[in-house]
Amino acid sequence: MTPTPSEPLTDRARDYLDLDSLLTDAERRTQATVRAFVDDRIRPYIADWYERAHFPREIAPQMGALGLLGMHLTGYGCAGRSAVEYGLAAMELEAGDSGLRTFVSVQGSLAMTAIHRHGSEEQKRQWLPRMATGELIGCFGLTEPTAGSDPASMRTFARRDGAGDGADWVLSGAKRWIGLASIAAVAVIWAQTDDGIRGFLVPTDSPGFTATPIAGKLSMRASIQCDITMDDVRLPADAVLPGVVGLKGPFSCLNEARYGILWGVLGAARDSYEAAVRYSLQRTQFDRPLAGYQLTQRKLADMVLELQKGQLVALHTGRLKDAGRLQPQQISFGKLNNVREAIAICRQARELLGGNGITLEHSPLRHADNLESVRTYEGTDDVHTLVMGQAITGLPAFR
Repeated sequence: MTPTPSEPLTDRARDYLDLDSLLTDAERRTQATVRAFVDDRIRPYIADWYERAHFPREIAPQMGALGLLGMHLTGYGCAGRSAVEYGLAAMELEAGDSGLRTFVSVQGSLAMTAIHRHGSEEQKRQWLPRMATGELIGCFGLTEPTAGSDPASMRTFARRDGAGDGADWVLSGAKRWIGLASIAAVAVIWAQTDDGIRGFLVPTDSPGFTATPIAGKLSMRASIQCDITMDDVRLPADAVLPGVVGLKGPFSCLNEARYGILWGVLGAARDSYEAAVRYSLQRTQFDRPLAGYQLTQRKLADMVLELQKGQLVALHTGRLKDAGRLQPQQISFGKLNNVREAIAICRQARELLGGNGITLEHSPLRHADNLESVRTYEGTDDVHTLVMGQAITGLPAFR
């Protein structure tokens, strides 16, 4: 008998190196809980959401109830879970769809982390508890139409209007590819000021703030990305994040997001690989299962090699993070390698599914399309290559 799409694979096909044995009981429980949530609340609906380019807003409080929003943060209603547990959750969510994992990343690793790490006590109490439950959604505005990989060249500017420390801020500029902006209650906006780059908490109902969803996407269709325009948005003096000046503020948040990505993409890769295994065992060609041919087995072996190597990279990176020893250039290693290999696995899986693989009945091509976005955001392949190059040689080569 061969497995149907709903039946489990053999242990060797599912986890060739028995990497589950490297996890603690608490880590396995977290992974199992999130996997069950994905099986119940995402898998049955994701093809429809993707086809309609629909983000299910109702899923936010469901994720909040599981402690997935800002789950690596402590206090203010956040779960305070380990880096490895957060990574495992990201992997399981992205096995459902990159767009749903991206929501958790934007909400927790970007918007909530910015407030938690750089905000005042009052700002934390105002925003974080309701963001942790999913009642309120946040977004993170760094990228601009002309400033993607080079955020230092951003043109968005915040000026003081008035005298003294109580003077208002007036914010003008544009941001692009900002996840969740059209449904967010608060935007973390990074802007130039006379004193350097600062972060601002901008209620999205502020006059002059406009978020417009980007249409016509071929990737991340079950997610929302927006253009933001800010036309003299007036903010009170205490809208600024007081804890940081300069790009180290947004970069510290991006590193949190990149860490989640290097785990998450392995979920898309694993789901695609497992779909290919099941399909090749069921699909008969020339009177025998497709899985019985040497070329098929070579492709499956290549997929599991890179998948499990990527999982080892992610787990080791997570252990370093939990130990407080993780460096940003090590996150670049995982983001560069795991995204690149995940795309290759998804494409190979699609190939094994033949013509049927281009339909939404099967997940690999959807995952591959999504990963084109993941490969671009939070640092392109080229940027992470140069981060690693500088770490290796001591010589910056960005310009």
